[in-house]
Amino acid sequence: MAQRKVRVRFAPSPTGALHIGGVRTALYNYLFAKQRGGDFLLRIEDTDSQRFVPGAEEYITESFRWLGIAFDEGVGVGGDYGPYRQSERKCIYREYVDRLLNAGLAYYAFDTPEELEDKRKETANFQYDASTRMQMRNSLTLPAEETKRLTANGEKYVVRIKIEPGEAIHVQDLIRGEVVINSSVLDDKVLFKAADQLPTYHLANIVDDHLMEITHVIRGEEWLPSAPLHVLLYRYFGWTDAMPQFAHLPLLLKPEGSGKLSKRDGDRLGFPVFPLEWKDPNTGEQSSGYRESGYLPEAVVNFLALSGWNPGDGREMMSTGEMIQLFNLEHCSKSGARFDYEKGKWFNHQYLVKKDNKELALLFLPVLEEHQTEAALDYVEKVVGLVKERVTFVKELWEQSSFFFIAPTGYDEKAVKKRWKGDSAAQLTELAEVLRAQVPFDAHSTEETVKAWIESKGYHLGNIMNAARLALVGESKGPHIFDITETIGKEETIKRIQQAITKLS
Repeated sequence: MAQRKVRVRFAPSPTGALHIGGVRTALYNYLFAKQRGGDFLLRIEDTDSQRFVPGAEEYITESFRWLGIAFDEGVGVGGDYGPYRQSERKCIYREYVDRLLNAGLAYYAFDTPEELEDKRKETANFQYDASTRMQMRNSLTLPAEETKRLTANGEKYVVRIKIEPGEAIHVQDLIRGEVVINSSVLDDKVLFKAADQLPTYHLANIVDDHLMEITHVIRGEEWLPSAPLHVLLYRYFGWTDAMPQFAHLPLLLKPEGSGKLSKRDGDRLGFPVFPLEWKDPNTGEQSSGYRESGYLPEAVVNFLALSGWNPGDGREMMSTGEMIQLFNLEHCSKSGARFDYEKGKWFNHQYLVKKDNKELALLFLPVLEEHQTEAALDYVEKVVGLVKERVTFVKELWEQSSFFFIAPTGYDEKAVKKRWKGDSAAQLTELAEVLRAQVPFDAHSTEETVKAWIESKGYHLGNIMNAARLALVGESKGPHIFDITETIGKEETIKRIQQAITKLS
């Protein structure tokens, strides 16, 4: 039998913002597919009409555009297996519901929400299964004619899978190995709801995965309990030979304590849990995103790739191409992966420093506009090259470089007390004249001249340099002082020194 082409899918529900854990799942699917020359699909699971949120689908697709994770097929891309929104596949699912009903592998259930709630109150840990279904109002307990009458008259019903107890169901997992679950612990899950003529997750996923020829289902650990049910459905439909291989990824855990990473953790500790900023259309609540917080997409991708997987050789910084080459599910953790948001900042710093100065300057221009500052691109490029080692985010470049664009109007009091000596005014007056005569005014030449002058005069190097930095910057910070003088130029350097002498003397 010929080996099938690898086809994987990411299938989110448009019920709100995309959690960063979902982004990681999509990334692992993408890396897996690309390494094996396969296809990566985007399918939207919008069968739960009660939880649908306007704008959520667009948010999902925009998130992946920003991250640079491209789909080969699916919503927004097209392909030969569409439509790729489950709400547009209604007529497909009904055929498979009827196949199960006709084979006696599923049944109609007419229990009202009130009747189910009463049963839960009556029976602790109530589960609709082989031990309880004969006590309920369904096509297994009602006469066939009554079932026909109820469905014909538009009585609200659901279709439930019929699971026989006492069977060991084997799930082969590429990360966890063989998982065996006894069918007695499973309930007769709802597969279809007459109210909106839509299937539930369980049926729609199996049908779509089969019809779209999905070869591997790589999803979060939270879906592991549903795997035995899906194995049964593949068997009920006679599709076991085409059953995809499963891989259940470890949960993303809270940075501290126990449990799954949540939005509340991000709010409490000050980091995003969504790729993009999200405003809930129902509540108006605003949530931060990695993009708007200043993270670079390539840094987020690298950081997420290592949140539950490692390449096996200890490396951390990897391009997408390197990740594709190295990725394998065998190196995915079986236990939860603690979300290290500080490591995410570290990655952002590393990628920011690696970025070409011109590209970084272009990212910095909007920040300059926010501060009503304009400068030529080549000047901004030079400035960011001098200060980028000191920042984690592009927006922090302003704090580290504002003095390159705006001369100080005041001076840090602590720095003045510590750095401005009694003879600083006289010495900086001399320094200004030395600088006025300096040609050329590049950093290297100017540094040699100034240091020679200081030595010839017997002045203290540190005192001169500290006072000069205070005059140029307004405080004790910034890159190499002669890089500053070269960048702002001779005229501006002398002007700032003279201003400091006037204001601080």
